[in-house]
Amino acid sequence: MAKKKKGGVIKVAMVCADCKATNYYTSINKAIRPKLTIKKYCKHCKKAVQHNSREKLK
Repeated sequence: MAKKKKGGVIKVAMVCADCKATNYYTSINKAIRPKLTIKKYCKHCKKAVQHNSREKLK
């Protein structure tokens, strides 16, 4: 049998870089991309800012 790769698909929260509010949820493949940064709209800041991935969901 083949060995299982480390990582896998996990669910992450997208957190605003400015106000630290959790706005979006998505899934990523941890083996390919451990961190995710996307420019998205923040309803608290009322503008498009960078959102970073956070693994621990509240």
